[in-house]
Amino acid sequence: MKITFLGHATLLIETENASLIVDPFISGNSLAAHIDINALKVDYILITHGHQDHVLDVETIAKNNPKALLISNYEIVEWFGAKGIKGHPLNHGGKFKFDFGILKYVNAVHSSVLPDGSYGGNPGGFVLTTSSKCVYIAGDTALTLDMKLIPETCSPLDLAIFPIGDNFTMGYEDASIASDFVKCDKVLGCHYDTFPPIKLDKAKAQSYFQSKGKELVLLNIGSSISI
Repeated sequence: MKITFLGHATLLIETENASLIVDPFISGNSLAAHIDINALKVDYILITHGHQDHVLDVETIAKNNPKALLISNYEIVEWFGAKGIKGHPLNHGGKFKFDFGILKYVNAVHSSVLPDGSYGGNPGGFVLTTSSKCVYIAGDTALTLDMKLIPETCSPLDLAIFPIGDNFTMGYEDASIASDFVKCDKVLGCHYDTFPPIKLDKAKAQSYFQSKGKELVLLNIGSSISI
């Protein structure tokens, strides 16, 4: 599995037989100006919640990839469905088997409203399980005890993807605790640097994780990690 960081909380995940983009926010992110949104080829669009910095480029990507299926909670799928974008709704605790593997929608502690003010349902995260790997995409969230349920209900994680910018989500200190809760010491950080309130001291964050015997991976925008 190859995971490419496209800035903020946007990820391109390539499995053996499918490409998935998570929370596309590229055109509005000056740090990702070198990413060509029109060159992205995807089969699925995953949305954790309705905030603009997670859904801004859904329509463009769906237009460029007309066969792509949007996966999110019921309210978000319905909202984009009214725009002609086909989707598959999930709700908290539910899972479904797709051609790339199993996707489970899990709790997140945050807020959610769509760009026009419509109700975005409850925010969530995803646990992606393929034939060989398991990844937890937390979405925007605070540290929550619900994370302890993930190793009880899902396969052992190969990677946890956490927001670490603080202010709007948990910071890296809480993300370190979250890694204990989900029993995964390898963390890919996201949701940092995009806006002034979430500017991150990367060296300090990585040093903190190292002091706890964990690995915090921070990718340059456009760079990838293989697991």
